[in-house]
Amino acid sequence: MKILQVVPYLFLSWAGGSPTLAVTYNLSKSLLDQGHQITIYTTDALNKGRKLKYPTEPLNTHGVKVYEFKSMGSKLGERHRICISPAMIPVMAKQIATFDIIHLQEYRTFQNIVAHYYAKKHKIPYVLQAHGALPRIMTKHRLKQVYDKLWGYRLLKDATRVIAITKIEAEQYKSMGVSEDKIEIVPNGIYLSEFENLPERGEFRRKWGINDSQKIILYLARIHKIKGPDLLAKAFAGLSKEIDDAKLVITGPDDGYLSSLKKLIADLEISDKVLFTGPLYGREKLKAYVDADVYVLPSAYETFPITVLEACACGIPIVVTDRCGIADVIDGQAGLVVPYEKEQLQHTLRHMLEDDKMRERFSKKGKLLVREKFDWEKIAEQVERVYRGILRGLEKITLNCC
Repeated sequence: MKILQVVPYLFLSWAGGSPTLAVTYNLSKSLLDQGHQITIYTTDALNKGRKLKYPTEPLNTHGVKVYEFKSMGSKLGERHRICISPAMIPVMAKQIATFDIIHLQEYRTFQNIVAHYYAKKHKIPYVLQAHGALPRIMTKHRLKQVYDKLWGYRLLKDATRVIAITKIEAEQYKSMGVSEDKIEIVPNGIYLSEFENLPERGEFRRKWGINDSQKIILYLARIHKIKGPDLLAKAFAGLSKEIDDAKLVITGPDDGYLSSLKKLIADLEISDKVLFTGPLYGREKLKAYVDADVYVLPSAYETFPITVLEACACGIPIVVTDRCGIADVIDGQAGLVVPYEKEQLQHTLRHMLEDDKMRERFSKKGKLLVREKFDWEKIAEQVERVYRGILRGLEKITLNCC
């Protein structure tokens, strides 16, 4: 198959790994390994000033052709992830008919509007994967509503299939008018090979001056209010009075909430027990996972966080809120699930840190969980079956017409 992936940004170094970027990149690599031809259309948004050579000269990334188009308003995009790329339009117009199938990553994007128009014009089927972006929550409610009325509902209506990563997201598609027979549930995944040779325990602690006796609570995500770092700070303030040697490590890039969070931590008088590392990538990120005693993602809303799978692969027990889309997968298997509430989070963290056998049990079960259900090779096979099912359906329609 000749497959086109359309994503608003690809080379963004963002918070523990943006699910959209991870899915697009890893799915593309896996499908390439299965013998398919993969092309990605994206933009230069947030690419840290790298000079463009595209679209006339595609970047070859592990055999995947990546066409990166100039995005207008890069400063605005840095804060709001707006990636308007007019240069993509003539290329889409000319090339989109050469693909067998199109996979639209994310939902409310300029690129999806363009791809939808030309896919309909040339009768090329497309799959849409929203990555948790369907609900109109937190910010820009009116803009989201306008987008949905002008383009979004048609994007969903005309999609041959939509991919939900959890049962919760499947219900969100239904609430937007998508019929159940068009919804496929395919989770996110990770490459287990990246976690085969983990760093030695203690490297992160030595670098950041954390004693071996201290218990590390790790938060690794974008520093945004929706991720719940304020809830974690408040819970940790209470916990630090009960467990004196606990250390809260906050890792990730600022997404507009860092100054507010630091002020809150200062007001709670726990600054000496909180470490901000900034964003960590590659081996440095793995070192943080390996040295952590528990990984916490206290989100107010979360669809399918890749970081939870990464922590599991590193053998770190998990604590998430019940607002996390994979809470049912984690609960009792790789960790514990708590309500979005300070006292409950504080109590659960203390319980986890004080029970060595519990952490060891969740460590083993978490590793097994990702090996059995979330390896990218298995995930890519599921997506490939979705593609093939679509093309078989089109072949039947063509034969019947003839």
